[in-house]
Formats: sequence, C-alpha cells, structure tokens
Amino acid sequence: MESTTIPDITAEVEVPGDGTLSRVLYKDDQIRVVAFAFDAGQELTEHTAAVPAIIQVLQGRFRITLSERVVDDAGAAFWAHLPAGLPHSVLAIEPGVLLLTLLRN
Repeated sequence: MESTTIPDITAEVEVPGDGTLSRVLYKDDQIRVVAFAFDAGQELTEHTAAVPAIIQVLQGRFRITLSERVVDDAGAAFWAHLPAGLPHSVLAIEPGVLLLTLLRN
C-alpha cells in the first residue's frame, strides 16, 4: 500500500484571469478529490452531487449556499460536509481555491 501526498494543493491550480478551473488531483474507488480555482465573481450555480461531499476553502473568500443555509464569508478555515443530493452553489467573492472531496460508498 502506498500513500499519496500533495505538498501544496493551491500550487496545483492557477486562478484563471476570468473564469473557473477544475482539476482532479486524486481518485480511486472510494474518493475523488478535485481542486477548483475561481476568479472573483465566478460561480458554480445550484446543483447536487449523487454522493456525499466535503468542501474545504483553501484560499480566498466565497459565498456558499447549502440548501437553505447561506454562508456569506467562507474563508480559508471553512469546511462543510454535504450529504448526497443536497442542493448547493458557490460564488467567489474574491479569487480563491477550494477543495472538493467526493465520497463513494
């Protein structure tokens, strides 16, 4: 069995000048880890995931909507677990990076 390490996740994705960038950093049969980089004002509109997920803000500030709950200033210490099927959206208040981990059963 081998471990997998990523010394600096924020170095794996560059914040685009005007848009959103995503990059799969790791996947196996249990999890998928995706880094997202957003320019200010960019968003992922409301959607759901078929599996449970974890959102972790690594850099920047975001407005994150989790069903009816709105977090207006999610910064680098923000972490959230989302059950499968929970409607959610993300809006970048400033350029930033977040990590999405999809958990498979």
